[in-house]
Amino acid sequence: MRKILSISYGLALLLFLSFEGHAQTRTLTGTVVSEADGMPIPGVSVLDKTNQTGTATDMDGNYSIGVTDNTVLVFSFIGFASQEYTVGNRSRLDVELSEDASELNEVVVTALGLTKEKRKLGYAVSTISSDVMDKAREPNVANSLIGQVAGLVVKGTNGGPQGSSNIVLRGLPSISGTGSPLFVINGVPMDNTQRGAAGQWGGSDNGDGIGNLSPDDIESMTVLKGQAASALYGARASNGVILVTTKSAKKGEDWALSYNLNVMTDQAMDFTNFQNEYGQGRGGRRPQSASDARTTGRFAWGEPMGGSAIAYDGNQYPYVPSDETYLDFYDVGTNVTNTVAVSKGLGDDGAFRLSLSNLNSNSIVPNSGNDRLNINLNVDQNITDKLNVSAMINYIDQKSTNIPNLSDGPKNPNNFLFLAPNVAPSIFAPGYDEEGREIVFSDDIFVTNPYFIANKGINDRGRKRTISTLSAKYSFAPKIYALLRVGNDVSNDDFFSVDPTGLAYSSDLKGNLNGRGLSTRSELNVDALFGADLMLTNDISLDALAGGTFRNNRFEQVGVGGTRFVIPELYSPFNVEVFNRSYGFNEREVVSGFYSMGFGYKDYLTLTTTGRYDVYSTLPTDNNSIFSPSVTGAFLFDQFLNVPALDFGKLRASYAVTSGEPFAAYQTQFYYNSANSFNGVAAGSSPLGLPNLFLKPFTTDEIEFGFDLSFYNSRLTFDVAYFSKTTNNEIMNASYSIASGFSSAVVATGSTNNKGLEVMITGVPIQTSDFTWRTSLNFTNVRNEVLSTNLDNNPINLGQNRATLGNAVTAYVPGLPGPQIRAYDYQYDANGDIVVNDAGLPVRGELKNWGSVLPTHYGGWNNEFNYKGIGFSFLVDYSFGNKVLSATEFYSHFRGLHQNTLVGREEGITTNEITAPAENYYQALVQNVTRTSVVDGDFIKLRQLTLGYTFPQKWFNSVPVFKGLTASLVGRNLAILMRKTDNIDPEATFGSNINYLGIEGTSLPPTRSIGFNLNFKLH
Repeated sequence: MRKILSISYGLALLLFLSFEGHAQTRTLTGTVVSEADGMPIPGVSVLDKTNQTGTATDMDGNYSIGVTDNTVLVFSFIGFASQEYTVGNRSRLDVELSEDASELNEVVVTALGLTKEKRKLGYAVSTISSDVMDKAREPNVANSLIGQVAGLVVKGTNGGPQGSSNIVLRGLPSISGTGSPLFVINGVPMDNTQRGAAGQWGGSDNGDGIGNLSPDDIESMTVLKGQAASALYGARASNGVILVTTKSAKKGEDWALSYNLNVMTDQAMDFTNFQNEYGQGRGGRRPQSASDARTTGRFAWGEPMGGSAIAYDGNQYPYVPSDETYLDFYDVGTNVTNTVAVSKGLGDDGAFRLSLSNLNSNSIVPNSGNDRLNINLNVDQNITDKLNVSAMINYIDQKSTNIPNLSDGPKNPNNFLFLAPNVAPSIFAPGYDEEGREIVFSDDIFVTNPYFIANKGINDRGRKRTISTLSAKYSFAPKIYALLRVGNDVSNDDFFSVDPTGLAYSSDLKGNLNGRGLSTRSELNVDALFGADLMLTNDISLDALAGGTFRNNRFEQVGVGGTRFVIPELYSPFNVEVFNRSYGFNEREVVSGFYSMGFGYKDYLTLTTTGRYDVYSTLPTDNNSIFSPSVTGAFLFDQFLNVPALDFGKLRASYAVTSGEPFAAYQTQFYYNSANSFNGVAAGSSPLGLPNLFLKPFTTDEIEFGFDLSFYNSRLTFDVAYFSKTTNNEIMNASYSIASGFSSAVVATGSTNNKGLEVMITGVPIQTSDFTWRTSLNFTNVRNEVLSTNLDNNPINLGQNRATLGNAVTAYVPGLPGPQIRAYDYQYDANGDIVVNDAGLPVRGELKNWGSVLPTHYGGWNNEFNYKGIGFSFLVDYSFGNKVLSATEFYSHFRGLHQNTLVGREEGITTNEITAPAENYYQALVQNVTRTSVVDGDFIKLRQLTLGYTFPQKWFNSVPVFKGLTASLVGRNLAILMRKTDNIDPEATFGSNINYLGIEGTSLPPTRSIGFNLNFKLH
């Protein structure tokens, strides 16, 4: 141990500086030793808490520091518990530091909101603290997890500040599932339903549930990655669980008041590298008329630039590279968050924390944004010495304005992306003429003028949401208790979407009322459980619980709509020529029972088994239940090895089976539908889908092995896990011949497998009284395979973009990783040469599989440096092994913008002695050989950077209201350090679910966020 500490002392000597305070009256000396063996500890930080100055102990554990009678000294060292002393009139102070058991015996939140010692768990758990989320923050707090957790892939859509977050744990989620983990807040599941998503035909990303939370109210997020970790949640645990713990006050604490100001600016980023030599036109000619200019605005097959050319409005404009780009349409987005929190301990029996947070977001899209108000109250009170009651209420009031449409051209504000290089976007402002009609700028009226939709568009959504929990815990004895917990999550949404008057593709330019209405979505959870932690003998312990859960999910929506407004710009349902209305409703219930029994032997061996039994309302009563078991074991082996450097060593193993909830009802019985009357007689119709009487929830089984190692007083730690999980009997749609009387059926034949290795390495290479460097690296390798799909085991198509519509898709392909990109190759002759037709144009070959949209290798490298109150940190994350289906790659070739299209501009493209004009060749190439739209998704990014300073407390001694101040400069998504794509951000996506993962299709440009954070602590 002495040799190890000497190495630490050598590091300390290189960087420590000792300070003498201005109020020094004498020198205090002393020695710091280990309580366990009495050995001196070199490199111990000795900090003057008031003046924020200090020193470090030498090789023999001695220190010397200037003090006054009121000086408070803090002694700290990695692996030991910190100690704090008021000097008083002492001239010498010797200190004994005890090893910090809290670090090895760290308590983490697990399933059902219960806390357990991390060292005894038989599965992998990762916890992310609030520091990660509340400085360089994202509008959707889930995006703050990017690069932080091994096994976790997080991607936000480029859809505006209200956008959703797509989260995938441990590879390909279930074929029939949404892919998102279950979010649990303070022990109670919360609703994370996505409120609308974009597809290849357009649409908007209207947000999810986790995006409603304020990062200022979150204490930590704990990721339960494996099935064993989340098995107690049964039906919804197959994609993992993320536990959210909100901030609360501690009993006995005095009043505390804090104010946090965070300001972030979003700047659109351009990753295109388009050619800048040939201008607007087709067939090698610049526009010859205003009509010609209107139809060629997005084609760069014209002449070499120079001189002038006529534009859409009949005026002459320079036919030279424009000083503007498509990014000039966008504003600088802003996100301003103000948060005030007050907390107080109510004696030794209670505490409360109340916070109010307001986020005001202005999107980079003009006249689009998102405002959110969060009010959070946490109360904890001992009613008696045995009865404790706690409550949490989180109220959210959110309003999203003019949410942008993504993907396809209609109402997409990014439609200037493919303008010819001589065309300035500003000439199309304000997007409408004097009569309010859209200024059409291209060959397609469905490609909306971005200025028009930004100035005239309406796509608004509001949400008033209350997430509340109330729990009562009665302790019969110190470690025997009963718990009753009720959680309710209720969202009341309003929506208002309009095709504005004057929209070019609307009938007679009169526009449409797409929808105006209200919806209510609720989830009620009631848990009751009994738990005990007992010593059965001197060597054997028992940690047991048993209980039950009732859950009710309910959704109801009413809406009105209509086509063609009678009076222009009066967007009322009473002002349409054709009126329509809609109504939707569904309700589900699940009743569950569960247990957990954990046995420990001599504090080095634990074995735990759990089980959950779920009964579903969506299935017939004779086949509506399933049992989900798990077993985990942990062996702490460090005490059996004589390795001085090893502080802690654990082997762990687990096996678990979880289930996937059958969401849709009415799939197991034959139901008739009403139909239009015939000659005044009521009529009905029979469904074309064949019901399945034997449907049941699919299952996911997983085996996991891992180990944890800690060295040099926790200066170096390893967390390694290997897993293999398989889904079974997934519910799929099957196609039938209509001759059978049915065109489709529901079958339970889907299956997938994921195998992976996760590694997390953390270290503290340097720690002195003045300087600390902490670093962590996480790495994940995942291989997945689709084992089976429908009855015929055929590929099942998922998503596509409209550029390669029908000719390139993502799909589940049996025997291959999924989702797989499927696209057409060249046609080759017997000699392996590319085949062209008589016109010299490429001929379409076979439909082939080009790779999965999910990465095989990914992770992050996080570093934190602290020097005398100055904090600097950065996060680099990376992703390798996935492919992207890119609409930008297609359109940039088709429209003559790609650098590749410069080849053969003058002389044409010659293949097999047949020459084709470049324009014809490249357009036929990307239409027929859609593999050209498949690009490599590898990247390395500088994801986050912060630079901050915590001001010394002594600076505020004369200011009664101030207790402390921390100021930080922050940045997110700052740079791509490596990418293999030519013209896109490899993470760009317009869809927020698994169907559109890995599909790029002209969504909003990615943004770089830079700002500052101020945190005031007040008396």
